[in-house]
Amino acid sequence: MHRRLILAAPLLLALPAAAQEQRAGSIAVSHPWTRAAGQGGTGAGFLTLRNTGSTPDRLVGASSPAARTTELHTHIREGEVMRMRPVPAIEIPAGQAVTLQPGGLHLMLIGLQQALDQGGSVPVTLRFERAGEVTVQLAVQAAGARGPMHH
Repeated sequence: MHRRLILAAPLLLALPAAAQEQRAGSIAVSHPWTRAAGQGGTGAGFLTLRNTGSTPDRLVGASSPAARTTELHTHIREGEVMRMRPVPAIEIPAGQAVTLQPGGLHLMLIGLQQALDQGGSVPVTLRFERAGEVTVQLAVQAAGARGPMHH
């Protein structure tokens, strides 16, 4: 009995990490998170998209019942100022990963219908050109968080 438990232990330890990953076709979505924000304001969504297939794909849209509108955004430098700009799609090359993170590519949750409270979660549906749709839960971190909290 103890021997079986010892052999199963690595599998049990891997469950929380595997449970965070969601899939749409060949796209694996992991570590989805956001920051706390007030109702009526704007929030941002961050996550990693990994294309396990042999064909490139693109994130072409997103939506959330928590926001009036959800857009794909990036940061660009204009002179000495960093500005956010919408992008039509986010390329995900075959066999590679793209991380949406603060200061780079991200989701914008505009016109929040409710406050994003630390410790809660926010549903977001991602729409891919080839892989279809998948709904993930963005874990709400502290307002100034710089990354997902790993458990």
